[in-house]
Amino acid sequence: MGYNFWALPGAETKNAMLRRLSKPIRVVLRWQLAAAAVLTLAGGVLAGKHGAISAAAGALISVIAGLAAAYVAALSSAKSAGGVLAGALRAEAVKVGLAVLLVWLALTIYAEAVPLALIGSFVVTLVIFSMAFFVREY
Repeated sequence: MGYNFWALPGAETKNAMLRRLSKPIRVVLRWQLAAAAVLTLAGGVLAGKHGAISAAAGALISVIAGLAAAYVAALSSAKSAGGVLAGALRAEAVKVGLAVLLVWLALTIYAEAVPLALIGSFVVTLVIFSMAFFVREY
């Protein structure tokens, strides 16, 4: 017996997961952007121009990694509970791998980076992304 989404309206396509996550993702993106603005201002006040740029880069890395994870999760086939779990794990692996790569690139390429601002804003916005689980769809 296969796992199905008949109880969910409009869930007969593989992109149903994206539709189901659309509101939580939108809400969390707004929270991340608000936090990014605050952290960029704080980085600018505390460490100058390079602190602001570093904080903005850290937040942007988290946003990009989260959007990539949402996209990968939406592409996964949800024909069974195992398929849902495999898709979620694949999306999380993409998020972590992309985040590590982008943080490494930012710290390597941007010589004047303020590591505390970059990693701090990255971690704060990454934690905010995990709050999508608590956002209601309705």
